[in-house]
Amino acid sequence: MTFAIGVSLLLIMMVLAVPIGFALGIAGFVSLNMLVPMSVLQAIMGKVMHETLANSVLLTIPMFILMAEFLSCGGVATDLLMACNRMLRRVRGGLAMACIVAGAIHAAATGSSTASAASLARASFPAMMKAGYAPSFAVGTISIAGTLAIMIPPSVSFVIYGIITETSIGKLFIAGIIPGLLTALGYIVTISITLKLKPKLGPDAIDEQRVATEQRGGTVWPMILLIFIVLGGLYSGVATPTEISAIGAAGALVLSIMSRRMDRNDFMGAVSGTLRITSMIMLIIVSSHVVGYFISITHITNTLLGWIAESGMTPTVVMLIVVLIYLILGMFMDQAAVLILTAPISTPLMVGLGFDPIWWGVIMIKTTEIGLVSPPLGLVVFVTSSVTRTNLYSSFKGIIPFLIAEFVTLGLLLAFPILTLWLT
Repeated sequence: MTFAIGVSLLLIMMVLAVPIGFALGIAGFVSLNMLVPMSVLQAIMGKVMHETLANSVLLTIPMFILMAEFLSCGGVATDLLMACNRMLRRVRGGLAMACIVAGAIHAAATGSSTASAASLARASFPAMMKAGYAPSFAVGTISIAGTLAIMIPPSVSFVIYGIITETSIGKLFIAGIIPGLLTALGYIVTISITLKLKPKLGPDAIDEQRVATEQRGGTVWPMILLIFIVLGGLYSGVATPTEISAIGAAGALVLSIMSRRMDRNDFMGAVSGTLRITSMIMLIIVSSHVVGYFISITHITNTLLGWIAESGMTPTVVMLIVVLIYLILGMFMDQAAVLILTAPISTPLMVGLGFDPIWWGVIMIKTTEIGLVSPPLGLVVFVTSSVTRTNLYSSFKGIIPFLIAEFVTLGLLLAFPILTLWLT
């Protein structure tokens, strides 16, 4: 009964548009107050605040976000696109494919999908319009390319999941490599198939070669070097994820300064944007830990496991039901909120049913990736549509072929866990 009251209170505040960080904290505090004395509750709150904010791993979040902000205002995405476009200029749909490749490379040096999508939109949309792409298809391509930052390491979402569930962040990063590359490959195949079925959505190869030939400058090597430093330092064990995130942010700052496209206002905008996003995430994490104590005291996970055992459902059926719930939640809720709100419940449940927590983390991130472009919320589509000033309905229409590819990739990851766990 207490659990139902706590969940109802949370849902009511969400309907009233209370920010998710405050809603989680208030619901957790009120619910705990119904179960333990105030003196115990005060001790729990003090412990949560100290253990959460004193965790040095949390520093990776603002550093990765700052790295994404610096690269965005430094015009690195523009350089990436021009370099990738020259490599693919002889292929039909080459500019759209170049956007996906640039998105994958950009994702390997940042951890923010919204920042990546905004950067790619500013760099790609004018060139795609000039080449002759349909606006809806162009926005769909840019939006889906931006989502790669949530899967390809280093990903802020993996850091959040690792902190909440006490799972190795390094292993999560490694586990995300193959799913991320498989996802990017699926997007490229989708572009090729879509343009064959609907030629009017894009130009022919000759027009794309013309646009690519007119472009000058742009190099991929600075970004490759930054990726090598970040991922090489992380996987070699030379530095911790926290140290690597700081090195990456410093490297992104150097690249942006060297590009001579970041002025003082851009720098201050990057720092203020990082502070704003980080403050929101930190509040949500602290509040989620309060809710986590409430869930632990109510023993809801053990209750669910017992109910599943009595129902006769197999672990696979339960897992598929939970995945479907995540896909539905992603259509209506912020992805960080879904992850932080549900991971403390779903992860112990999946582990109790015999599933690997690393694999389940990747599946959770994959469902949130799909949610980033699923209507009606589709945060990344909103960002791309806003930057490109494109009709929102048209933007969501352009994402449909890529959503099909997303579900195919999700099916492969569910059917073959080795794709996720092979490198770990």
